[in-house]
Amino acid sequence: MPADQDPAARTPRATLRDVALRAGVAISTASLVYSGKKPVAPATAEKVREAATELGYHGPDPIASSLRQGRSGVIGAVVPSRLLHAFRDPYAVTMFDGLAETLGDLGTGLLLMPESAPGSEPPPGSNLAVDAVVFLLSSEEAHPLVPELVGRGIPMVGTGSPVDPHIVQVRVDDRRATAALARHVHELGHRHVGHVLMPLQPDQVTRRVTRAEVAEATLPITRERAEGVRDVFGDVPMVSAAEADIEAGRAAADLLLGLDPRPTAILAQSDLLAVGAVRAAEARGLRVPEDVSVSGFDGVELPWLGRRLTTVDQRPAEKGRLVGEALRHLLAGESVEDVELDAPLRLGDTTAAPPRPAPPTPGPPG
Repeated sequence: MPADQDPAARTPRATLRDVALRAGVAISTASLVYSGKKPVAPATAEKVREAATELGYHGPDPIASSLRQGRSGVIGAVVPSRLLHAFRDPYAVTMFDGLAETLGDLGTGLLLMPESAPGSEPPPGSNLAVDAVVFLLSSEEAHPLVPELVGRGIPMVGTGSPVDPHIVQVRVDDRRATAALARHVHELGHRHVGHVLMPLQPDQVTRRVTRAEVAEATLPITRERAEGVRDVFGDVPMVSAAEADIEAGRAAADLLLGLDPRPTAILAQSDLLAVGAVRAAEARGLRVPEDVSVSGFDGVELPWLGRRLTTVDQRPAEKGRLVGEALRHLLAGESVEDVELDAPLRLGDTTAAPPRPAPPTPGPPG
């Protein structure tokens, strides 16, 4: 093997000590040039940089630096196992943008931690070197990773789930916000409504569900939003979608639109599910909102839809920023309280009064 390919013959990596010796300064002075924590005379800083260039030194080892600080410089983000699906959701993307804005100020990186199949041992991510963990998207009420993180003293922030006293929550009141939306639909005059739910638990199919099944849902956000509709309309036909996406929303809404009597309004638990409901109605030749009203939940921008959904705006970018702020304070060793965001109703052009019944056909003259 040629010498230049022999690992033993390679030149050792230059260190900060080597740079300081070459520049004729103290190691602490050379360190300040790279850390920027205190000013260094321009001439001295230039000597240090010239020495570093001559020795091929590219800066302090980030791993060694993090070990000295007791930090990895990494935040773990638990996301659904289908990453591609998650990042097609504009709600998820917008919230990640808000979080990334804050993390950039913190100088930390974001490590995606996909959830695995239930019962996997050990839980994925339980041994990763992270400074904190966030649960950004809808997760099960009890998550197997939480006890592991609690035992390691890792700070956690969630957006409504998992539910645990060790997790700081940045959330909206899903039940109250959904009830406000349902009241709007009720005030328009609708009495026959259908409800498209997000999944009740992972790995399910799109199907009609009962009130008892909803009460046992392992995804608390789905359960709370369903209760918000029930607070206004009582028991209504419900279909739980296999995914919170457009195609599953279309399939779920199609089941509702096939009922007799047909609902005059469909309340969907996410904006993408609502888009699917709009498409299901149009495929049946129904006009939105003249024949059937449709509403969503999230408040994301959908410029490609060509219309503005009536929805609950839970301000995902602001939610992401607040999650980042909670992380900032937790990493500083401060106590952080749960945060509840206001989630206002945002009226669009997809809801209106229900269609009037057709007048009775006159009988033959007497």
